[in-house]
Amino acid sequence: MSDLVPGGNVPLPGGPVSVRVPGGFDVSALVTDEGGKVGGDADFVFYNQPEAPGARLRDDTLTVDPARLRRGAARVTVAVGPSDPGTPLGALPSPTVLVTDARGRTVARFTPARPGRETVLLLVEFYRRGEGWKVRALGQGYADGLAGLARDFGVEVTDDAPPEPATAPEPLTPGADSDGFLNLVNSARAAAGSPAVRPDPRLRSAARAHAAAMAAAGTLSIETRDGVSVHQRVVSAGFAYLTVGEHLVSGPRTPAEFVAYCLRAERTRRTLHDTAFTHAGWACVTGGPSGDTYWTALWAVPLTPDGLARTTAEVVGLTNRERAGAGLPALAVDARLTAAAQAHSADMVTRDFYSHTDPDGGKPWDRAAAAGADRRSVGENIACGQRSPAEVVEGWMNSPGHRANILEAGFTHIGVGLAGGGRAGTYWTQLLGG
Repeated sequence: MSDLVPGGNVPLPGGPVSVRVPGGFDVSALVTDEGGKVGGDADFVFYNQPEAPGARLRDDTLTVDPARLRRGAARVTVAVGPSDPGTPLGALPSPTVLVTDARGRTVARFTPARPGRETVLLLVEFYRRGEGWKVRALGQGYADGLAGLARDFGVEVTDDAPPEPATAPEPLTPGADSDGFLNLVNSARAAAGSPAVRPDPRLRSAARAHAAAMAAAGTLSIETRDGVSVHQRVVSAGFAYLTVGEHLVSGPRTPAEFVAYCLRAERTRRTLHDTAFTHAGWACVTGGPSGDTYWTALWAVPLTPDGLARTTAEVVGLTNRERAGAGLPALAVDARLTAAAQAHSADMVTRDFYSHTDPDGGKPWDRAAAAGADRRSVGENIACGQRSPAEVVEGWMNSPGHRANILEAGFTHIGVGLAGGGRAGTYWTQLLGG
């Protein structure tokens, strides 16, 4: 039996395997292709749809038979949420997933860090490797609920109430822009050649909470006196993001004054005009010790599997451009280093730390080895707060130690991961090996 750490993997025996998560959890699974998308709604296995070709759910046990999965299936992702909808996931003990073979022998066991504000936890994934299959530990939190998770994998989900998927924010209804804020913002963006942003109720909820907390304290701050940062509020409100920007402002009394303020300086204007942002949320609160008006405006791009893949690929491309400029060969992407890097970024967000050494004492080379990467030497760069691949690579190149890793001639492979929603925003990890 193998006790896995995030990113760790082991081969599966032939035949069906069972996944069991004891306790107050609902188990679900998504059968996807190499691109991370389902072939149809039937690929989502959960309590209301307990069977798909090669996958069957009974109580707290999921049975997966890779040989019987539908044609084109390359991955099965297993997730859990609380079985009682009224119980926060963070109020439950950390789930322990047990993977057993057809004879009941334990193949692997994995216990991730205890969830915080997440509503769904991605536990493990089964994936095809050559002619065989392996199981990898994930331990990645997801704050958009089971329906939101399914939508991001390509499932059409119908709720009793109108859905609020991250990729399709609320339409602009007559009351959604009653203060004229969005029209002013989008006019300013159009003048700069930027596409319009759409309102999202979760971003607006996070903005209201943060503006109220700043007003109560009488000060502008990324992290308010309750110890919660604006980035954590975004994820807690149910919006999993790929990138997020914010304006925290006091003084302006109207939306017109707020937009004028943002257009006045290059830094604030750049955020308002950023072409990448697609979603927005805003709020202002007047009161507190000073009686000032405090604004929080949030601009974001929702997290999707394709978006994550594009962003990490851009980091790799920029890194290789720096190496080419130094006369060094390009680094090849290693899926195992990528898994370990992604797991470390998610772990830093989930367990609220920022270090090359995790709270359990694990080092970069430990995480790489646990993910199955067979590299003689390993280097790691981490960063937090940067909003784009260009920003994070530039920051690394401006730091002697990080630059030395990127330009190490002995490194031949690379993996990149990122996770948003931590105290400092987005957390980036770059693992290099040779």
